[in-house]
Amino acid sequence: MTREDPPERRRTAAFLPIVDQLRKYQRVWLRHDLVAGVVVAALIIPKNLGYAGIAGVPLQNGLYAAAAGTILYALFGTCRQISMGPSSGIAAVAGGAVIATGITGTGDVATLVAGITLTSGLLFGVLAVFRMGWLSQFLSRAVVTGFLFGAAIDVVIGELPKLTGTETEGANPLQELRSWASTLGDAHGTTVVVGAAALIVVFGLRWVAPQVPGSLVLLVGGLVASALFNLEDHGVALVGDIPRGLPSFDVPDVGLLADHAVTVLLAAFALVMIGFSQTAGDARAFAAKHRYQVDIDQESVAQAASNIGAGLLNGMPVSTSLSASSLNDRSGARTGLASLTSGVTVLLALVVLAPLFSSLPKPVLAALIIEAVVFGMMDLPEMRRLRTVSRVDFWVAIAAILGTLVFGILAGVIIGIALSLIWLVYVVTHPRMSTLGREPGTQVFRDLEEHPDDETSPGIVVLRMDGGVFFATADALEDRVRAALLDPDLTGMVLHFAGINFVDSQGSATISEIVRMAEESGVELRLAAVRPAVRRMLERDGAVARLGSDHIHGNVHRALAAMTPGDSGAPTPPAT
Repeated sequence: MTREDPPERRRTAAFLPIVDQLRKYQRVWLRHDLVAGVVVAALIIPKNLGYAGIAGVPLQNGLYAAAAGTILYALFGTCRQISMGPSSGIAAVAGGAVIATGITGTGDVATLVAGITLTSGLLFGVLAVFRMGWLSQFLSRAVVTGFLFGAAIDVVIGELPKLTGTETEGANPLQELRSWASTLGDAHGTTVVVGAAALIVVFGLRWVAPQVPGSLVLLVGGLVASALFNLEDHGVALVGDIPRGLPSFDVPDVGLLADHAVTVLLAAFALVMIGFSQTAGDARAFAAKHRYQVDIDQESVAQAASNIGAGLLNGMPVSTSLSASSLNDRSGARTGLASLTSGVTVLLALVVLAPLFSSLPKPVLAALIIEAVVFGMMDLPEMRRLRTVSRVDFWVAIAAILGTLVFGILAGVIIGIALSLIWLVYVVTHPRMSTLGREPGTQVFRDLEEHPDDETSPGIVVLRMDGGVFFATADALEDRVRAALLDPDLTGMVLHFAGINFVDSQGSATISEIVRMAEESGVELRLAAVRPAVRRMLERDGAVARLGSDHIHGNVHRALAAMTPGDSGAPTPPAT
């Protein structure tokens, strides 16, 4: 798209990026896009049956959502390799919302999940209109890792009864696990054999032949075994009737949604926070790999359209499927036509193959679900990395896991968001402040905690603060300076401002207060390495006039030299 194109065409291409992709389409790409689309469809059809099971909706609803997500994202999304559809994490959130409401009827559950999906799409639309994608940054990676890990454990525990043909009860996953263990004596033998065989197949293929689509092999194998051995006659439960046909547009029952408005809004908000952060990160990664640009605000539009479409088709929430997107990329997808192909293939499967899925044994579906959440949500390498790199982040992740297991998936999301905000507030209000010393023989000043042998000047302290001086951090700086001024031997202080990139009105008032405190204490105060924008703010507030512009220097060395002109500010080595 060039500046010479008519404004209408540029606006259309901005809102529908597929238009620009097709204008520049090369014939040699067609085979790659078609192959990638069909290959991805073969992956997502069995997986989305499992995701529907996680959310508690009829299995065909997972395919409705997959079709809506892939087709609408292809039209509105700016990343050419992403495959949009249900995923294990967001399916778990939807399922947690169902549990939280206590709804059990199949039709009401489907309506509730469709309503949550539609609501999340509308929230994505708000993000797009007001360009508020930055909200997703408030959910830390450690919290997401912990929440998804806990949700995966919750889902696995919920699927265990399907592997044994028993019933369980409990207010949370831990109670359900204890209940399931107590029913093992009543396990149905044939169901156990089918479930164990399914787990061996799907996890064995992951280990022996990871390039083979284990979920597809298990789906086909389960259907063949069901017909060959008449598993239903042997007491093995089947998933039940899955109707053939395309989805129809239907607005979810507003009355039902209003009765559970709080849960719907909380779940939708959680889906937006998780979904946007996943999609934005994946879109940037694929764009960087293939050297094109993505528009993050337009990604909000694409997610809005995909979820609104899925909600109106009685589907379930959709977001980036990393496994499907990665397969799309490896299969050679060049444009959004690959995603369109996947969506059309899913629709064809609904028309032609849907009734075949009705004979799928429930223990096989349980194995599909367990494999999806174990490999899609239990990120053990990331947990190990967090334990090595940051113990705080590791324990935040552990807290998110425990919150999910004790209070449920939806509550776990809220706990995770709360933990992220609490940690953010703590980090912001506790900026790093260092006392500096000079590296011997140089003009380099470093943190004395890390370099205790560096030189210091008698009676002079050099303090450095990193970040901004604003309403959340101003008190921390003032307290640190006030503590330093209590030293009766202190005659001079240098505030190293190289790490301060922002000052608000409260921050500038704090700097003025520091100048006043230094004057009253008889301590000579100087600033070093003040950035132009910060200096202009201090000038407007009168802090520079009170301090004196000659007390502001380009670096710490010059500030010390001005304070001790006799010896050019040469520090003394540390006492031995």
